Amino acid sequence: ASNWSQSHSFSFLQRSQQLKRSAWLAPAPCRLNSGLPMNIGVLFVPQQEAWVVERMGKFHRILEPGLNFLIPLLDRIRYVQSLKEIVINVPEQSAVTLDNVTLQIDGVLYLRVMDPYKASYGVEDPEYAVTQLAQTTMRSELGKLSLDRVFRERESLNANIVDAINQASDCWGIRCLRYEIKDIHVPPRVKESMQMQVEAERRKRATVLESEGTRESAINVAEGQKQAQILASEAEKAEQINKAAGREANAMLVRARAKAEAIQLLAAALAQQHGSAAASLSVAEQYVSAFSKLAKDSNTLLLPANTGDVTNMVAQALGIYATLTKPQAVKTQAEMPPAHEDPQPPAAEVLKAEQASSS
Repeated sequence: ASNWSQSHSFSFLQRSQQLKRSAWLAPAPCRLNSGLPMNIGVLFVPQQEAWVVERMGKFHRILEPGLNFLIPLLDRIRYVQSLKEIVINVPEQSAVTLDNVTLQIDGVLYLRVMDPYKASYGVEDPEYAVTQLAQTTMRSELGKLSLDRVFRERESLNANIVDAINQASDCWGIRCLRYEIKDIHVPPRVKESMQMQVEAERRKRATVLESEGTRESAINVAEGQKQAQILASEAEKAEQINKAAGREANAMLVRARAKAEAIQLLAAALAQQHGSAAASLSVAEQYVSAFSKLAKDSNTLLLPANTGDVTNMVAQALGIYATLTKPQAVKTQAEMPPAHEDPQPPAAEVLKAEQASSS
């Protein structure tokens, strides 16, 4: 009967503590889910639970899962600790950032009992203590960051909160596994300014991208024109090379052959009888034809001193011709045997005859 009254009073105390926590916490799984069982001598401890046993009011031992034996009236089950991972909702709270912006933040805390003895005797209500520690740590960490860094460094913020909780909860036998920020509520005016900042940043990016596109387009057009000019010049060069190597080269060869044949025919004609007289006549005709075309294309005239003396001009041309052809004639006579040819009149007599005929 005494055991029943003690267990009943202790369960009532536990209910009162749970009601007290419900004012601070959202609904969460109850850590003392099995209640306090009565000592009947033979006990079966469920898996992932640890029962703390006291003998005559002093800690005796912790019952492991499975079959256990206790002494009735002397031994009493004082605490039942769950070794499963516990999820606790951290209530929404206000925090001030480094740039004096008030935020409303709530989160989720994941805990696990690592030492049932410390969790039973180290603190009165471990869950409530860890929740309060998480709230104060969150406010402290948020005060070190500006508003922009709060959104960018949520992972580092969560890690810092977990480290701070584990340093304080080590003596309570509880380890914080994770902490996650669920919602961050920003004041309406700050939210509007953030929206304006985001829109300005997007307009800036759009302008920069548009200018970069225009620049790339201009560069591509210039590169295309450059390549087109290079290809056109190379094509023109190849065309000229083909023309020079093909049609023009053949034309030059044909003209050279024709000129060579003409020179050979002219040389043969000059070597014949009265060839010199014919050459003199041709030079005189060209001289008269050249003087007939003077002052037709230009106003500047370059005339020799003896322009009217045609005989002297012809004599000079024939003298130059004789000087150029004399070495060839001597060489030809040295190589060829002498032959009987008809005597030709001297050049002076030919000139006199031409003058008489012209006069």
